[in-house]
Amino acid sequence: MELILASGSARRRELMALCGYEFTVCASSASEDARADSPRALVEALSLKKAVSVWESLPCPRRSGAVVIGSDTVVTLDGAVLGKPLDAADAARMLRMESGRENVVVTGLALVYESGGRMASRVLSDAARVRFSTLDEDEISAYVATGDPLDKAGAYGIQGPFAKHVRGISGSFYTVMGLPVHLLYSELKKLGILPGRA
Repeated sequence: MELILASGSARRRELMALCGYEFTVCASSASEDARADSPRALVEALSLKKAVSVWESLPCPRRSGAVVIGSDTVVTLDGAVLGKPLDAADAARMLRMESGRENVVVTGLALVYESGGRMASRVLSDAARVRFSTLDEDEISAYVATGDPLDKAGAYGIQGPFAKHVRGISGSFYTVMGLPVHLLYSELKKLGILPGRA
């Protein structure tokens, strides 16, 4: 089976490779607009939307031998969803809100494939809690100046220069990075796909 990652995220590519999967990348062009009753429902809907858009773009013969993987991440604080910042000022605003507090990262995962001649899917999500140190304005400005937070939900990446400001994590580090690899492995295993055997 061909694995197709419906994401242009360097972090998700890194995690897929780290797990030992052979895959191709076909970034989804699906809109990231969606409405949902909860952060979990939101990331699950967006993950599925991304995976379906790529699966539907494949020629029919390729569809029958492919599993398309979609994923989406949001950060929540006090029940409010923090997506990717609009610009540097918005990133700084988010970081001030999160400073000295605990936020919740929710990442969705969708697998889309053909079963019985029709499209089938599995959709899941995982959450992890991340505790920040208290950030002063110089620390916020210095981090924003790196450009690192601009393409990340909640305006931070746990695996980069922001790592020194993370006091602790409860849950999967990889869910925070943007791909719950334990869920991915489990779901692909059910389909008979193991690392190195795709």
